[in-house]
Amino acid sequence: MATKSPIDPELVRELAQLLNETDLTEIEVEKGDLRVRVARTITATVQVPAAAPALAAAPAPVLAAAVDAKSAAAHPGTVPSPMVGTAYRRPSPDAKPFVEIGSVVKAGERVLLVEAMKTFNDIVAPRAGTVVAIMVEDGQPVEYGEPLLVIE
Repeated sequence: MATKSPIDPELVRELAQLLNETDLTEIEVEKGDLRVRVARTITATVQVPAAAPALAAAPAPVLAAAVDAKSAAAHPGTVPSPMVGTAYRRPSPDAKPFVEIGSVVKAGERVLLVEAMKTFNDIVAPRAGTVVAIMVEDGQPVEYGEPLLVIE
């Protein structure tokens, strides 16, 4: 005698479709004793454009000053992403960034935005200090726990 699975395949298909439509990497639904988690792995290809000849001796912008991505995760001043979404360094495309390398911030001051499901969430400085590294570009997708910036 075959037993019916408590998991509805149509529900799993709908959740997978929702992941694709919203660019989320995982979703979990719980109802009573039933819990369904659907996750996907995204591989990104990064293309680095060839350097254009410099017309002036202006230095290229540096995001991560003296902190690389590996050491940023362990740094006590790291501000991690509280959610999966898209990080924005400025409030609008034509505005100046919230912070730059060397900016002095106060605890609770907005330093970034992370947009998730069409909602913009303020990312605030957990403590006062100086921004020594910015680990994300404007409009970059971020994962939960990914280092966004470092404040010393």
